[in-house]
Amino acid sequence: MLATPSIRVATRSDALHIAEMSRDYIEFGLPWSWTTARVLHAMRDPAANVVVVPQLECIAGFGIMQYGDDDAHLALLAVHPTRRHRRLGAGLVGWLEQSARVAGLRRVRVEARADNHSALAFYARLGYRQSGRIAGYYESSIDALQLEKALHEAAGQP
Repeated sequence: MLATPSIRVATRSDALHIAEMSRDYIEFGLPWSWTTARVLHAMRDPAANVVVVPQLECIAGFGIMQYGDDDAHLALLAVHPTRRHRRLGAGLVGWLEQSARVAGLRRVRVEARADNHSALAFYARLGYRQSGRIAGYYESSIDALQLEKALHEAAGQP
């Protein structure tokens, strides 16, 4: 059995690495939009959490969640390819979902590239269901699948 990952709130010194991971593992083939400046802005936003899984002198994974009045939006999530399949992503999502529950929010929403089958399978394993599709969401060429998870249903699960 794998251990629960150590998760902490990101610091300014993590911003460049988070931005580079977004560029390389999420935004590949698209213009880079989650630059260091945008990550730093999310860190300063009182309605957002930016968390990381630190490992040695790098970041193994990160997540950025934005909180609204009723819903939370998982804006970004990435795990370094060499550290996948160790429950790091599930740990990050669980941490962020718990924060949304504590805030009294009803559900978490996320978009995923329609061509990212591993991400779609990952979210399905965590209880996310497709709620829509946005044609050409990414640079007018790649569709996004909208996924969501009701937090009250998740509260009773182990």
